[in-house]
Amino acid sequence: MNNKKVLFCATVDYHFKAFHLPYLKWFQDQGWEVHVAAEGSMSLPYTNKKFSIPIQRSPFRLSNFRACKQLKDIIEQEQYRIIHCHTPLGGVLSRIAAKGIRKSGAKVLYTAHGFHFFKGAPLVNWLYYPIERILSSQTDCLITINQEDYEFASKHLTQARTLKHVRGVGVNMKKYRPLDEKEKWLRRSHFHYTEDQFLMIYVAEFNRNKNHQFLIQAFAHAKDELSGARLLFAGEGPLLEKCIKLAEQLKVKDRIDFLGFRNDIDQLLPICDIALSASLREGLPVNILEAMACGLPIIATNNRGHRELITANQNGFLIGVSQVKLFAKKLITLYGSVELRERFSEHSLEFVQPFSLEHVRREMDEVYLHFMMEDTHATENQYYRAYL
Repeated sequence: MNNKKVLFCATVDYHFKAFHLPYLKWFQDQGWEVHVAAEGSMSLPYTNKKFSIPIQRSPFRLSNFRACKQLKDIIEQEQYRIIHCHTPLGGVLSRIAAKGIRKSGAKVLYTAHGFHFFKGAPLVNWLYYPIERILSSQTDCLITINQEDYEFASKHLTQARTLKHVRGVGVNMKKYRPLDEKEKWLRRSHFHYTEDQFLMIYVAEFNRNKNHQFLIQAFAHAKDELSGARLLFAGEGPLLEKCIKLAEQLKVKDRIDFLGFRNDIDQLLPICDIALSASLREGLPVNILEAMACGLPIIATNNRGHRELITANQNGFLIGVSQVKLFAKKLITLYGSVELRERFSEHSLEFVQPFSLEHVRREMDEVYLHFMMEDTHATENQYYRAYL
């Protein structure tokens, strides 16, 4: 199989725009033809061909059977050398569809952006485990993005041909960075915030997993002690209206800014004082990585993705998902201590370095180069010259 074609597959096309454009570009720079298959009509750069596939997040949708058939037809027609799949349903359908071509030498990679099954997960989430266990035998490289998933996979998903731990998708440290005081205040005024306001930000879609209600309740508990604070929510989603109503009921809506979908998060994060997250489940949260790159202290719920990035009492606080009052107490603690915020900020900048885009790209390039060379008569030096 000499076709220099790679297929990236995920549930929705936005996933690639948000997280994987550097890797699409990398393949094109190596002279490969890049194809993408996902639900959606978004135009993507660094893409030679894009297929709109009716993949749905729910595994029980009939359209997923049609999506799998479409993927199988595309894969057989295009004869890819490498298929890299992402997201739970994208990963399942791609590996089923690629079973035939894999016998002809194609390599199938799957990045698990946080297994749905984990310690403490609802029982229904564990329905994914037997599926993942079966499909691990159809996986040439299973890539995990946090240590907890890596350790689980090394014990229970051993049929995968190789297992790698890569630190997420990487954060662009040139784009997400701290500001000096003068630049910070100037940018605040651009967004109509004042120097003396204490800004807390949560960047996330309004859905059940992101758990915005928890933060609204914690803010309401602490509102009297947080007299100069504002809570910023950047994002939209199905639970947005419900959260607005909750803020009204708890009499804090006038101190919460529902900013909607934003494409200027890199401009907003550095003007804030702390970053928050209340999610129930995370693989390796990009919103926290970006906040850390901007030097922000973090207060977040205690889950495996947050534990990977936040060291308690060093760059932030980790709070149980039912501990609303304790979360509120920690908000008050950081609000009242400039010294603590500065110390946490320094550690956030230190801890985020291994997760930089530059570092993670090197990790992923090594994975891709291995499978490129395994399937070709080209020498290792030829590929490394192309890479360098």
